[in-house]
Amino acid sequence: MFQAQRLFDVPYYQLKNFPNENMFVTKTNGNWVGVHTKSFLDQAMLISRGLIALGVEPGDMVAMASSNRVEWNVFDIAIQQVGAIVVPLYPNISVNDYKYIFKDCGAKICCVGNLELFDKIQSIRTEIPSLEHLFTFDKINGIPNWSEIELKAKNIDESLVRARMDGIKHDDLATIIYTSGTTGNPKGVMLSHKNILSNVEACIEPIPADQHSKVLSFLPVCHIYERMLHYLYMYLGCSIHFAESMETIGENIREVKPDVFSAVPRLIEKVYDKIIAKGDELTGIKRKLFFWAVDLAERFDNTGKNSLFFNIQLRIARKLIFSKWKDALGGNVRAIASGSAALQPRLARIFLAAEIPILEGYGLTETSPVVSVNSFQKGIRMGCVGALIDGVQVQIAADGEILVKGPNVMMGYYKLPEVTAEAIDSEGWFHTGDIGEFVEGKFLKITDRKKEIFKTSGGKYIVPQAMENKFKESRFIEQIVVIGEGEKFPAAFIIPAFSFLKEWASRHGHDWHNLSNQELIEHKEVIIRIQEEIDHFNLGFGNWEQLKKFVLLPKELTIDNEELTPTLKLKRKNILKRYTAEYNQIYSE
Repeated sequence: MFQAQRLFDVPYYQLKNFPNENMFVTKTNGNWVGVHTKSFLDQAMLISRGLIALGVEPGDMVAMASSNRVEWNVFDIAIQQVGAIVVPLYPNISVNDYKYIFKDCGAKICCVGNLELFDKIQSIRTEIPSLEHLFTFDKINGIPNWSEIELKAKNIDESLVRARMDGIKHDDLATIIYTSGTTGNPKGVMLSHKNILSNVEACIEPIPADQHSKVLSFLPVCHIYERMLHYLYMYLGCSIHFAESMETIGENIREVKPDVFSAVPRLIEKVYDKIIAKGDELTGIKRKLFFWAVDLAERFDNTGKNSLFFNIQLRIARKLIFSKWKDALGGNVRAIASGSAALQPRLARIFLAAEIPILEGYGLTETSPVVSVNSFQKGIRMGCVGALIDGVQVQIAADGEILVKGPNVMMGYYKLPEVTAEAIDSEGWFHTGDIGEFVEGKFLKITDRKKEIFKTSGGKYIVPQAMENKFKESRFIEQIVVIGEGEKFPAAFIIPAFSFLKEWASRHGHDWHNLSNQELIEHKEVIIRIQEEIDHFNLGFGNWEQLKKFVLLPKELTIDNEELTPTLKLKRKNILKRYTAEYNQIYSE
């Protein structure tokens, strides 16, 4: 039987069953330093007492904005224990989003990770009168540090916190998570202890980890996907290691040698590109062997349809080539948990053939988040997001929309009853806005976002996400945005893979290393080569879907430029607005 009724019960369960001297591990001055479960809970209790001293009442909002670090998790548990509501904020959203969220939720206290975030929120402090205290996790001269909350604790007895904890119920609101959203203002998703814990319980079986496992955390813990996994890892007794930064992930993976880590498709694409780039550096028989193995992996079928001869070849490829891939990921990886966006089926196939299973799942903030996931127990199907987790129901509406019902479905959107009523119908079905179908009657497959599907002027439907994933299989294409709503034909903005372009050029006798990105996208040979890639992949689509034109862009789409959400989804309207001239270049001719 599952032994947690409130989220803050989870670390206490670990202390009782799997006390861990490396509950959370941080690299400090070159060494990995762990925190014991008891030390973690002692500090959380101290912070809880301090919050009561600062006047935090049950139902009050307390916010935090920080990169992943143990202080985040301590503060999370401390807030919950006094009956306050946790409002996690992405550290990379705009000042306007911060302003909107603070005004909407009325947070009384906020902790941020560093000086940059402190300055960002301090700059709008006069516009958010509810915010009484702003602290930093980092120690910075002249700036209030969160240790000041601990100092307030001396006048508050622990029994007061315990009484608050006893009054918190399974169904009570635990957190409000503001969705990054691809359009409009963020919406506050209200999730209860029950919502998130139902997901934790249902994901115990699919995630191959236990009290002996090490996991690496680098996706934002403010996002419900990584946050739910943190509770799951705590419940299982795993040791959670924090990557130093996105730039050091490769090095940290080799040092930690994790059994499991989570990722988004964009990161997996970058890992794969680096592996392939290493293969390109090889010469002679080694290079031939490397790409023979990759070609073999692209034809892998995990449903038992491979021939005996294929399996013999794959064993050889695994020993000679793919074992080195596994070593580059620390050598112990049992699985990579992937979510947030669609993974290219080709990459899922290649990594599974290499014995590095990517367990792709599907979910939304509103579903706490997991709805379905590929797993060793219920099966893995490339191109699908797995079987439904226990306790969750899915119905495919007449127009193909995925409807979800279960204990994981949110309480509603904060202060938006009409929007909530639109999202959750009278029978309790949450309308996801995603289009999908079941494969083999069991495995859910996402085909597109309902709101992103568009029609050309000829009335033909275009499914951009599916097309984008296919075209991104090209090593020449880093990012792509399919456009053309209401136009005669679909087209695309394309950001080339500039490092690969230069490497390809040098193999063909061109020295382009000193050319700028702008010079590269204007180069006649680059345009011709990208056109060849478009022509190749167009063959897989109907005539009305094929890309008729494209424009090359000189720099990657980023979160900072508000072209991507914090979970790396395309903000299509923002992109179209930014590249209006390029859009007109395509459609005004």
